[in-house]
Amino acid sequence: MGCLRTFVPVLLSWIFFTSTTLQLGSYETQVLFQLRKHLEYPAFLNVWENFNGDLCSFASPPQMSIKCENDSVTELRIMGDKPAKVGEFYGFAIPNQTLSQSFSIDSFVVTLTRLLSLRVVSLVSLGIWGPLPDKLYRLNSLEVLDLSSNFISGSIPPKMSRLVKLQTLTLDGNFFNDTVPEWLDSLTNLARLSLKNNRLKGPLPSSVSKIKTMSELVLSHNLLSGKLPDLTGLPNLQLLDLRENNFDSELPFVPAGLANVFLSNNSFSGLIHEQFGMLSELQHLDLSKNFLSGTPPAALFSLPNISYLNLSSNILGGPLQEDLKCGEALSLVDLSDNRFTGLLPSCLSTADNRVVKISGNCFSIDSRNQHPPAYCKEMDKRKTKSTVKEIALLLGVIGGIVIIVLTLLAVGFLFFCKRQHAQGTVDQRTPAKVVQDDPPSGISPELLVNARIISQAAKLGTQNAPAYRVFSIVELEEATNGFHPAVFLGEGSTGKVYKGRLENGTLVAVRSLALQRKYSVRNLKLQLDLLSKLSHPHLVGLLGHCIDGRVQSDSATDRLFLVYEFVPNGNFRSLLSETCPEKVQKWSDRLAVLIGVAKAVHFLHTGVIPPCFSNRLKTNNVLLDEHGIAKLSDYGMSMIADETENAEAKGHGFKPRHEAKLEDDVYSFGFIMLESLVGPVVSEKGEEFLVNEMASFSSQDYRRKIVDPVVLTTSSQESLSIVISITNKCISAESSSSLPSFEDVLWNLQYAAQVQATADADDQKSDTSQTELHLP
Repeated sequence: MGCLRTFVPVLLSWIFFTSTTLQLGSYETQVLFQLRKHLEYPAFLNVWENFNGDLCSFASPPQMSIKCENDSVTELRIMGDKPAKVGEFYGFAIPNQTLSQSFSIDSFVVTLTRLLSLRVVSLVSLGIWGPLPDKLYRLNSLEVLDLSSNFISGSIPPKMSRLVKLQTLTLDGNFFNDTVPEWLDSLTNLARLSLKNNRLKGPLPSSVSKIKTMSELVLSHNLLSGKLPDLTGLPNLQLLDLRENNFDSELPFVPAGLANVFLSNNSFSGLIHEQFGMLSELQHLDLSKNFLSGTPPAALFSLPNISYLNLSSNILGGPLQEDLKCGEALSLVDLSDNRFTGLLPSCLSTADNRVVKISGNCFSIDSRNQHPPAYCKEMDKRKTKSTVKEIALLLGVIGGIVIIVLTLLAVGFLFFCKRQHAQGTVDQRTPAKVVQDDPPSGISPELLVNARIISQAAKLGTQNAPAYRVFSIVELEEATNGFHPAVFLGEGSTGKVYKGRLENGTLVAVRSLALQRKYSVRNLKLQLDLLSKLSHPHLVGLLGHCIDGRVQSDSATDRLFLVYEFVPNGNFRSLLSETCPEKVQKWSDRLAVLIGVAKAVHFLHTGVIPPCFSNRLKTNNVLLDEHGIAKLSDYGMSMIADETENAEAKGHGFKPRHEAKLEDDVYSFGFIMLESLVGPVVSEKGEEFLVNEMASFSSQDYRRKIVDPVVLTTSSQESLSIVISITNKCISAESSSSLPSFEDVLWNLQYAAQVQATADADDQKSDTSQTELHLP
């Protein structure tokens, strides 16, 4: 009986102990089931359906592995069966290849980070898509992260620099299209970095050369370019794989312990320096398909561990040493398609245990795959002549540019001196009588000297637009009936707007702005000169200006009037309003407006130097002409903000030119798209409300609650999803680096319009067929 009394507590303690050490906590079990739901119930996880035991001890299928310690998941590995790669990916779901449109990578990552003890995460080929959220940094115990063969795009989030325990980062086979992060040296324990098969661009940052723990650096099959940093500061580096990029420097200096180097399919040039012949641990070296020249170091062939040497498709030349030695491990040598001459060394011609490829050279051997020696010499001569010509041409071009620049500087200086002499220090005022300026058809010398305009803008400048002119205040008062309240159109952050009719009958819109008394006439006219040349089908044309310098007793400012073409059919916001249901636009019409505005903004970002950012993008500033064509007004106001910001724009969102940024326009245009989705009534609830609500747009039920009913009844699901996706990227990005470009925005809108047009055509055919079926 005493033994029994002793045994029972021991048994109960053992049961309690095993339940707390081996059983996975119910909370983490729920998290795993939520992850399964996010991944849309892959077939190989169906075995969980009726399993009520401990998932840590579960006999998992080959595609999945879970390991636990102390009631917590420490390793999660899932291998899916989604396609490894597609030709193109544009940031939205692809049927049967990615997870569905309702998938939210942000929600998925938030759920994943609830497994706080995770040290290993491997989620491969699961169809995960979208930009990678920076919330991953919450997994501060993470040592291995592998998200290969998915559809993750955008940039690698900066907050991942906090994962200081990370040893392996593998993001192969995705669609990352930004630069390699500068902050990688913050990952002080990183041993393996693999980002191959992405769309990464730009140079390899020098910070990579500071990661002392790095043993494998794999960045092949990207769009990286420029010069490689000195990598000799990576003492543990064993593998360097940079194949199929656009690097165009000389070969880098590399660590002495490297075993595998793959640099093929780039644009490396210059000599193969002697250091490569001193890499005693080197086993594989591939320098093929570059522009390397000279004769390779003889020591390269005799390295003790070298087994694979590929130098093909370069412009290497000259004779190889006759007594060249080959290492015993050397099994393949490829020297094909170069300009080698002379005899083939015996270690390359007589060995039976190695493969040697030499076609396309000028070796003195009896082979039909060799060119005659004169061929390689002639190619070298052509190269020398070509190089001399290129240098002479380059010097000529540089000399010509210098002469042109000096000439322009001289002309600009003389023009400036002449203007200064004429103007003196007199306070400038526009006379009461009309003064008709005849601006030059080209670009003013000052603008040329300062490189203010790009050729595209110059070509578009005055082709189809009325000549820009300076108006008198008398003209504008006559046109607007003394700025009578009856012609008042509205007031915004950039002044009051009046409707007017010029003497020749032309309808115009006149904007009135306050102007500092101490404004710079020269700077203002330069900016207006530039604005006058911004001609685009989707921009409201600027016809002229007027500076009213009449002394105002109660003001320390003058007035600047900007005269625009009049656009008759109101603004975009009014066509989204429920107050005019007969005019409310259907989805395809809204897409046409959005595309027009996106084209205009893209032109403003790329058509001038410096680009024109912060363009006051709002639905109120999108006007429609008599043909329903969208035209953007209020653009370019950042150009003249230096002269008006202190006088009128403080507190109204005006930004000085040096503060204007691209992300301002991307973010603002995101809200134009959002308002076109939900209508102005919902949008009036404010930006914060709408940003928070975007996370729920993936739910079909929620869409029905918040999206404008007109949109829901006139759009296809696919077209609507494309626009929701790009809208979310514009307004929900947590950093400027993760924002889409306007080119991406425009492409997505055009694609959505094509999808909608196809759906509308299919519906029309279906309706026609139904009608025909009911005909007697």
